Amino acid sequence: MNYDSQSESASAVAAKWATGTPTFSVEFFPAKEEKDARQLLRAANAIKDLPIDFASITYGAGGSSRERTLDYGELIADIFGFRIMPHLTLVGHSRAELLAVLERYRRAGFFSVMALRGDPPRGETNFVPAPDGLAHASELVALIRENFGGAFMVGVAGYPEKHPEAPDAETDLRFLKEKVERGANFVTTQMFFDNEKYFSFVERARAVGIRVPIVPGIMPVLSLRQLDRVNALSRAHVPAELREALRAADEAGDAAAGARAGLDWAEKQIRALVAAGAPGVHLYIMNRGSFARDLCSRLGDLAALRA
Repeated sequence: MNYDSQSESASAVAAKWATGTPTFSVEFFPAKEEKDARQLLRAANAIKDLPIDFASITYGAGGSSRERTLDYGELIADIFGFRIMPHLTLVGHSRAELLAVLERYRRAGFFSVMALRGDPPRGETNFVPAPDGLAHASELVALIRENFGGAFMVGVAGYPEKHPEAPDAETDLRFLKEKVERGANFVTTQMFFDNEKYFSFVERARAVGIRVPIVPGIMPVLSLRQLDRVNALSRAHVPAELREALRAADEAGDAAAGARAGLDWAEKQIRALVAAGAPGVHLYIMNRGSFARDLCSRLGDLAALRA
């Protein structure tokens, strides 16, 4: 699974979307310690033979993991052959620093960039641009296009249940449309657990003229505690059926049952999403390759799920 160039990787992904063939991608986060590195590499090894179109790798606030994003992105590309889409956030970075990071991404052969504003550093509630920095993800998209042309596919985030800081869904969609108008190629959504939220979001996005692929982001959860922890920021609606299944497993002290409930729900979501025409699925796997392996074994060929 080795890819020769940025342009070939971008063309392969774009061709799938253009022909209605669903893509399958996963998200890693860079390791902080040796034990985390082992888990990341075990996860990448566990899924290296799956039909994964690309892998994203996250980026810490204020550049707290920027070197690790680059290092582990290169590592899993070199060892396992993944197409890599690193994240990039504005937090703590001047324009010059952002351009320097992007140039390093280009030299590393990363085919795409997920352009994000980023969350405020821990302990802070408001986003404040760095000196000579940028304030919005749309400005980062423009910076990439102005300085790197078409060297990267550019992804941006979308929020089916609106960004927590947005005053309303309409304002949030205007921000998303601006990111697309400035050159974003596709949207990956924040995690959600109710497919109707995604379908409504796509319908509203199309109504305001957003035409790029909107890839649903899915997270298989292990337990009610994990669900509540990861959902604290996104505040996604959790259907009662999922919450009760996880609650029952937690109360019984049955971790395996909790994991099965989370995987069952993710499988159900993915089947319905792909059947209804979603352009693919992006899995937030939390550096656990077993999630992706189990789901792939259950789902088989995503294209065969089309209604």
